[in-house]
Amino acid sequence: MNIRIATLSASTLLALSLLGCSSPGKQAASLLPSASSTDNTAAPALTPCPAELKSVARCYTGADGNGAQYWIAIPEQWNNTLVMHAHGGPRLEPIGRDTSLEDLERFAVTVRQGYAWAGSSYRRPGYGVRMAAEDTENLRHIFWQTFGKPARTILHGQSWGGNIAAKGIELYAIGKDGTRQYDGAVLTNGMLAGGTLNYLHRADLRAVYQYYCNNHPRPDEPQYPLWMGLPADAKMTGKELDDRVNECTGIKLPAAQRTDAQKRNLANILGVINVPERTLVSHLRWATFLFRDLTQRVLGGRNPFSNRDVVYRGSSDDAALNRGVVRFDADPVAVRMLADDSDMQGKLSVPVISMHAIHDPTAMVEYEASYRELVERAGSGDKLMQVFTTEREHSKLADAEYAALFDSLMLWIESGSKPAADQVASACTRQSARFDGGCHFDTAYVPAPLFSKVAPRK
Repeated sequence: MNIRIATLSASTLLALSLLGCSSPGKQAASLLPSASSTDNTAAPALTPCPAELKSVARCYTGADGNGAQYWIAIPEQWNNTLVMHAHGGPRLEPIGRDTSLEDLERFAVTVRQGYAWAGSSYRRPGYGVRMAAEDTENLRHIFWQTFGKPARTILHGQSWGGNIAAKGIELYAIGKDGTRQYDGAVLTNGMLAGGTLNYLHRADLRAVYQYYCNNHPRPDEPQYPLWMGLPADAKMTGKELDDRVNECTGIKLPAAQRTDAQKRNLANILGVINVPERTLVSHLRWATFLFRDLTQRVLGGRNPFSNRDVVYRGSSDDAALNRGVVRFDADPVAVRMLADDSDMQGKLSVPVISMHAIHDPTAMVEYEASYRELVERAGSGDKLMQVFTTEREHSKLADAEYAALFDSLMLWIESGSKPAADQVASACTRQSARFDGGCHFDTAYVPAPLFSKVAPRK
């Protein structure tokens, strides 16, 4: 393999010098998997990297003892820091060797910046924050045992992976023997309100959608509680759901081609449930197929959601909506189970930087306000730094911004000095000479409380 010397940023070089590294990079060519690993797990297999990384890294694939598949990429000029990546979702499709390949391709900037990267598929599709955090931690063990302990290890979570990483950094930053296993975390467009709050607006969406559309389920179909998502044996496909939404709202049609009834239905649904039109269908998919997995497989048929006392506002006739909308009550056992699995405590032992697009159409930026409140209430506010961008995407933000986050986190770890938002923005300006996407930070932005966006509960 041809080795290309990566250009390291000044801040990364500083961090490396503080770590006592004798050279700007550590040759990945010397990092060959050991002949065996613990727990009867086969050693990672050398695998061709995706095209963007072929000239800069070596890649490995494998599976852990629980069946979780993984990808590892180590740059030829490694800065001796490992980034453990927790992917979003939850994905509901069967897992395979290349489940995490799309994450490696999406976040190739991390490897090009000089960090090793490792990402797990998780052992099965579907919901489970503790499960996914454990599988990510298992992969960290595999990396350390195979390639040696790096100077630093960082946990990164994107989207639902932000929930996993926020939970994981509380569970695994410090090992059972008191040693540090993670040095910091990066959370990007994360679902950081925790499982008991992240999905309230989607439960509301099922009820409000059914009030206006009455086709999910249809009156002549078997009825079921809306919080269930779908019955376990239901055969509905994503396309069939999309077609029903279009039938009611005309969402696939140009606005001028929608009937008056479709226009009213769409306006009322969007007026009450604060999601963009472009992601309405995806939110309803989560409230259908993910809810089926969550409520029936994870929670044993129990309901963690309540809208009993919710007063819906924003429609053309709020009084009629609140009289006629389906109501449901949460099972306290389900709420406790979901909280244990995926709510955080807010206690941080290492630095954490979060970045969130203000106009994120999938994971609302107001989740960040809930996370900040939780962390401050736990006395860890000095360990959390949040920055915000004016972007309108969810799954991926600008490469230069990710590079700036990791630069800033590394300097915070090494210097002990928490960065300000304008320092992260300045780091992005420097990185934009090398990485794409530009810089879109709004350093003065403060997110509103979650229940300014989601209908409040009593």
